[in-house]
Amino acid sequence: MNAIWIAIFGAVCFVLGYRFYSKFIAERIYRLDPDFQTPAHAYQDGVDYVPTNKWILWGHHFTSVAGAAPIVGPAIAIYWGWLPAILWVVLGTVFAAGVHDFGAVVLSNRHKGHSIGTLANKLIGQRAKLLFLFIILILVLMINAVFAWVIAKLFITFPASVLSVFIQIPLAVWIGYRVYRHSGSMLLPSVIALAVMYSAALLASEVPILQIDLVSWF
Repeated sequence: MNAIWIAIFGAVCFVLGYRFYSKFIAERIYRLDPDFQTPAHAYQDGVDYVPTNKWILWGHHFTSVAGAAPIVGPAIAIYWGWLPAILWVVLGTVFAAGVHDFGAVVLSNRHKGHSIGTLANKLIGQRAKLLFLFIILILVLMINAVFAWVIAKLFITFPASVLSVFIQIPLAVWIGYRVYRHSGSMLLPSVIALAVMYSAALLASEVPILQIDLVSWF
């Protein structure tokens, strides 16, 4: 099967899931109120509760949920063929991951932005809180281990990628300072940051001295 048709099938499923199923979950299950005041506005203190641009929130949430399950899951499912991997990505995203993350965000927003551990203690009990925190600890360790392994393999195989990855840190600090200290737009700093990162990757691929190859150095 041509890969483009698989990509189109997945895109259509995501669009339909967003348009219809997410609307059903929002209106019939969680019964969201458009006028609901989020904890960031209700308890704004400039430290833990800070109103944030919706696109920044979307970016943070997207990178947070893109953990071990959507990355490692399809890689494992592909051992049984391409169909289980596609079903994992498409159906899992629409009917499992999306509903789970949606529900976690809604539940947290309705309880002062508290985490799942705190909510478990409040709604179920102390033993449930400890169990949730233990599970979260194990999951975080697993995700960090997988990410560390993937990034290490990337750096070893493509030394030119090290510079563009490292440069993200000062760029992120600069974007945060510019947006929050000067109340600027996110669009221009984001475009500049992307241009700098890709330029650094292209430059490092052409200039060997910019390739940080720790394996060969040691």
